[in-house]
Amino acid sequence: MAKLCNVARHLTSSARSQPEQIAVVTPPSLGGHRLSLAELEALATGAAVLFAKQGIQRGSRVLLMARPGLELIAGVFALFKLGAPPVVIDPGMGLRGFLRCVRHAEPEALVGIPLAQAVSRFFPKSFRSVKSRVTLNARFLDKARAASEQKFSPAQTSADELAAILFTSGSTGPAKGVRYTHGMFEAQVAMLREHFAIEPGEVDLPMLPIFALFNPALGMTTVVPEMNPSRPAKANPSKIAAAIHKHKVTNSFGSPVLWTKITDYCESHGQTLPSLRRVLMAGAPCPPELIRRLKAIMPNGEVHTPYGATEVLPVSSISGTEILEYSASLTEQGKGTCVGLPLPGVTVRIIAIEDARLASLSDTRELPQGEIGEILVTGPTVTRKYDGLPEATAAAKVHDGETVWHRMGDLGYFDDEGRLWFCGRKAERVETEQGTLYTDCVEGVFNTHPDVFRTALLGLGERGKQIPVLAIEPVTWPLPLTKKEKNHLIRELTALGAKHDQAVNIRHFLFNDSFPVDVRHNAKIHRISMAAKPMKDFWTTDRGDPEPEHFSRITNLSTK
Repeated sequence: MAKLCNVARHLTSSARSQPEQIAVVTPPSLGGHRLSLAELEALATGAAVLFAKQGIQRGSRVLLMARPGLELIAGVFALFKLGAPPVVIDPGMGLRGFLRCVRHAEPEALVGIPLAQAVSRFFPKSFRSVKSRVTLNARFLDKARAASEQKFSPAQTSADELAAILFTSGSTGPAKGVRYTHGMFEAQVAMLREHFAIEPGEVDLPMLPIFALFNPALGMTTVVPEMNPSRPAKANPSKIAAAIHKHKVTNSFGSPVLWTKITDYCESHGQTLPSLRRVLMAGAPCPPELIRRLKAIMPNGEVHTPYGATEVLPVSSISGTEILEYSASLTEQGKGTCVGLPLPGVTVRIIAIEDARLASLSDTRELPQGEIGEILVTGPTVTRKYDGLPEATAAAKVHDGETVWHRMGDLGYFDDEGRLWFCGRKAERVETEQGTLYTDCVEGVFNTHPDVFRTALLGLGERGKQIPVLAIEPVTWPLPLTKKEKNHLIRELTALGAKHDQAVNIRHFLFNDSFPVDVRHNAKIHRISMAAKPMKDFWTTDRGDPEPEHFSRITNLSTK
């Protein structure tokens, strides 16, 4: 018989042991709430009572469309209490992608803000599976507080019972629903608490809303940031910094793009963030220079860069100090990005790169230390399958008896100390006649140039004969560069690349004002879509000095 387990118990336990501790603080734009753990527990219980009266019960799929903050946290824990799996979809993916996810998930109920209810009425075909609706607003919260006095017994769910369906960001293809069990959430909570030494009473500012759901279990106060979670790159850094100062925030999660903006702001205004004990930065490789700058403005804390995916989180982690003292110089030499040692309980293998399915672990070939291959992971937080997508599940999962391994879709290797290194996405590798190039290895070399904000390695043509192109996003834009200045920059980049094996054959360059990125972190570069679009401001060094080149000639060359 499966072990009984319900992640909602953490909120109940925390409310009993620390009833007066503040659980949630929201800015005025999100209601200006300030609730204790006891008040949040009561609100979640009352919401569960009201949901049940609307026909939501154990096993009901519930599409949750709530604003970050009180409604989201209370709504999720109410559904956990009922054993009704919330379906969470990133609204930043765009309306078409969002509606596609709704149709696929087939929710039985919709719990959402008034705008969400309006959307469901306007697109009835996408919401045809919805049988009941609950509107999240101030009136509902008042009713939930009153209903909290009613008798309620949480569902006795098991560790392997479905707890939630969380959709991926869709950064490398259509977004997929990932099935989380209560046991997986429990394992994540334990890993995060132990590895990052999180203590009850800490204050968290999560710049990815889903991370707020761990806080009641970790005993942390959630300070909801004043930002649009579907447009994180548009966040106002002055408001983020002000919230950190006002609430003495000790912990915060955000993408490199967000922390770049916050660091820029603090540096330009002479501010530091002394209350921060730890910053978790993920979503894309973190430039060593950003880590160096960020550590300077948080004198009492440490930067951590955890590695993982929606399908398995966390896998590994490394501190900013370790990066700067050990791995940063190797990243700049084209060795990739070090993501640290696998966490206890997590097992990682590097296997030979294979685009086809791998049904069994016996179908894989493990590579020796130092050799780049595909990253394969197993452990207590590895999800077993996607929701309603047997083809995607078969492509991403490898079985070894009852053990399930997840193919990360990433490439990497182990160094001689057992640290894991990330070299780029498998789908974005560039296979030339001279050999395979890995995005993170090549870009790490060129990103060291002071006039370059970031680069993206693109591959043109068929695999095995691809032409590598380096897209450049300069530090400043619009480009104040003349043809002569561009020529000079490309000469310097070419000379930089000539010193490293991974970058020596880069002869084609593309100037770009901005790169297409993922909606969740605004940090992962969509290299494949960039390579498929018409290219302007295209340069080549094929005939000596850099000069503008007709993209059509390169395209023809790459497909011969």
